Amino acid sequence: MKLYGALLSPFVRKVAVIATEKGVSWDLARGGPGSTDPEFLTASPLGKIPAIDDDGFTLADSSAIAFYLEAKYPDPCLLPADPQLRGKTVFWDEYADTVLGTSGLKILFNRLVGPKLLKVGGDEAIALQGEAELPRLLDWLETQVPAQGWLVGETFTLADIAIASIMRTLAYVGHGIDAAQRVMTAAWYDRVTARPAWAAVAEREEVVAKRIMAM
Repeated sequence: MKLYGALLSPFVRKVAVIATEKGVSWDLARGGPGSTDPEFLTASPLGKIPAIDDDGFTLADSSAIAFYLEAKYPDPCLLPADPQLRGKTVFWDEYADTVLGTSGLKILFNRLVGPKLLKVGGDEAIALQGEAELPRLLDWLETQVPAQGWLVGETFTLADIAIASIMRTLAYVGHGIDAAQRVMTAAWYDRVTARPAWAAVAEREEVVAKRIMAM
């Protein structure tokens, strides 16, 4: 499977971890805003990442791809069949992408992606706005994380992958988890990052991350 995008993106990372958990091999391909690559634009008509090409089947959006992979490769199950647990899993995926992600990406884009990768500069006022929004969101998350196990039920799910992926990206801009302040979240995050699939993706990501952070 061809996966378009960069692993520093929480959304690309989310798809990479899901695929790796399911034993689906993937190769990273360039793509993103401003790309004129026709193959990428076929997979992602809006020019956003991630997108995939799975033997000719193209799809964009991390959640859409997650649901596709779950249906095609149901083992291990990352989207519970139980109605309540499935609803909660989708909620956490949405919380990661459109709540934490919206605030966190204000910082990421304006302090890292814009200045270092796209060379278009950044708006510090927007970054500060994101910083002001995050504490309330992370404080609430701390009250929801279980002492043991995972965010939804007793099994590892898309919920854990989506939230943890945002957390890893936030660390690149100085907003990683403060273990002293958010003990429960830090312990849960350690459980996620100990999983072999997460570690395998992180190893591939680290190679590029070191180069980018040194810019």
